[in-house]
Amino acid sequence: MLNVGYFHVVFTLPDLLNSVAYQNPRTIYSLLFKAAADTLSELAADPKYLGAQIGFAAVLHTWGQNLMHHPHLHCIVPGGGLSSNGRWVNSRKKFFIPVKVMSRKFRGKFLHYLRRAKLEFYGSIVHFHEQSQFQDWMSSLYQKEWVVYCKPPFKNAGHVVEYLGRYTHRVAISNHRIVNLQAGMVTFKWRDYRDNNQQKEMSLTADEFIRRLLVHVLPTGFTRIRRAKGYSVPEIKQPS
Repeated sequence: MLNVGYFHVVFTLPDLLNSVAYQNPRTIYSLLFKAAADTLSELAADPKYLGAQIGFAAVLHTWGQNLMHHPHLHCIVPGGGLSSNGRWVNSRKKFFIPVKVMSRKFRGKFLHYLRRAKLEFYGSIVHFHEQSQFQDWMSSLYQKEWVVYCKPPFKNAGHVVEYLGRYTHRVAISNHRIVNLQAGMVTFKWRDYRDNNQQKEMSLTADEFIRRLLVHVLPTGFTRIRRAKGYSVPEIKQPS
C-alpha cells in the first residue's frame, strides 16, 4: 500500500443489460472489467485530470441488497500515479476525474466492446429477430445515463486493507441477515437505498430465494478480483 489517499469508485451496468448479462455472464462481466479499466487509465493519463499512469484493484459484485441482479464493479484507486518520466504525481484531494466524464467514457467504452461481442440469446428474455432490433436496443443504451459513483476517500491505506479484507470475498447474503425460515418462506433484512437507506425485511418463497441466490454464481473459473492490468477481452464478433 502507498502512503496516499485512496478513492472508491463504483461502475454500475444499467438495468437494460441485466437479462443479457444473465445469459452471457462471462462476456458481460469481462467487458465490465475492461471498460472500467480503460476508462480510469485513459482519463488519468490525460494531463487535464492527472497526466499519469495509475494502478488499481477491482472487485465484481452482481447483487443488490434485495438479491436481485445488479452487476457493478468496486474499484480502489490511489490518489496519484507515475508520470512519463517516472515521477509521482499527486491527485487533487477530491477525486481527480469528474464523475460525469467517467460515466460517459465508461458508457462509450462498454458499448463499443458490446457491439463487437458475440452474444447468445435464449428463449423470450432477449431476442433480436433482425439487426435493426439490435441497433434500436443499442441506441436505448447510448441514450441512458450510466451510473458511476465516487465514494469519499479512505482515511489511510490501513482502511483500504481493512475494507478489502472483509469485502472482497463477500457473498450475496450473509447468515446474520436471514431472520426466519418458516412454512416455506425465507425472511431476510435488507437496506432500501432508494428510501433513505432504511433497513427493511423481505419475505420470499424458498424457491425464489434460492433462484435469486443462484443468479450470483459466477461462471467456472471466472476471476472476480483483478488488478489494473491484464484484463482479458472475450471473443469479439459482430452479433448475428
